[in-house]
Amino acid sequence: MNTETEISFDRELDARGLNCPLPILRTKKSLNDMTHGQVLKIVATDPGSVRDFQAFCKQTGNQLLLSNESGGEYLFLLRKK
Repeated sequence: MNTETEISFDRELDARGLNCPLPILRTKKSLNDMTHGQVLKIVATDPGSVRDFQAFCKQTGNQLLLSNESGGEYLFLLRKK
């Protein structure tokens, strides 16, 4: 899988300190303002967000390009469908 430095992103969302369902809700709002194919980078601290983003992408058809954890922070890169 690619590292974050190899994937460019169009917008960044800081969801640190937010618990479920807020990271997903903020992601939905951000994606609504983006166009097809753009990439959103999300940084979260909720461990449940890993499962949440997998389910969110499966349900919405957006592509989960990266799911990574480092030092208690979770990094996600989503490509809007």
